[in-house]
Amino acid sequence: MTSPTDRYSGDVLATDWRAPKNGRTVDVPAELGLVVEEVSTDWCGEIVAVDRDLDTVTLEDRRAKRRTFPMGPGFLLEGKPVALVRATRANPTAATRTASGSVAVHGAKARVARASRIFVEGRHDAELVEKVWGDDLRIEGVVVEFLGGVDDLAEHLRDFKPGPQRRVGVLVDHLVPGSKESRIAQGIARSDVGKHVLIVGHPFIDVWQAVKPSRLGITRWPDVPRGIDWKTGTCQQLGWPHRNQADIARAWKHVLGAVRGFGDLDPQLLGRVEELIDFVTAP
Repeated sequence: MTSPTDRYSGDVLATDWRAPKNGRTVDVPAELGLVVEEVSTDWCGEIVAVDRDLDTVTLEDRRAKRRTFPMGPGFLLEGKPVALVRATRANPTAATRTASGSVAVHGAKARVARASRIFVEGRHDAELVEKVWGDDLRIEGVVVEFLGGVDDLAEHLRDFKPGPQRRVGVLVDHLVPGSKESRIAQGIARSDVGKHVLIVGHPFIDVWQAVKPSRLGITRWPDVPRGIDWKTGTCQQLGWPHRNQADIARAWKHVLGAVRGFGDLDPQLLGRVEELIDFVTAP
């Protein structure tokens, strides 16, 4: 019989001798509001955005600064190692409001698409409208199409042939007095199809600016000098990669990922989109 002080007594393999002192890593769903620490940088913050396409999470620290990290292992939750994984999508019956703030209609099938359409200037505009108003648009049967630019609007309208049952709502960037966009809008309003087309716009150079800067941990969107591409200049001033279109696309994913609903957008965009939906769905 070995003595109690025998340092070789007992079977060291009888226990989990390889287990780390803080416990083994466990999977935890990456839910908004969860506070975690990224171990390689010691960055601690609340999860404020989850990008399911890029598998990333954005953490906001107590100073309202943000950093984005890949999902997976390498995080601490209450001092315990965890791997952040995609959260299972919530049961749709639990939501009472859509991202636009409308009352959610559970179990309703998408309506057959109306002949009327909403045109927006670019892909980013269309993706933002889809994220916030997508549920509403499917219920109403409204299709959103993006243009290459407002310069092509008259040609698109000639092809579409607007009429009493084929109304067109158009969302235009930088629709301010004296701009090229405003002159194009005025010309279409005076045309034969003008009464079947509603052109509205917001004052922003790009739809990115419609996202409240606080959602991205900045106080305001940068002022980009004329002659410099706005997206490229914005990414450069914010310290984001901006060498090529792939960098710009990743930056937009980051901006879009910060949008949870209508409360994250400037009211100057909200009102215009609601106005277009009312126009193309009116009896």
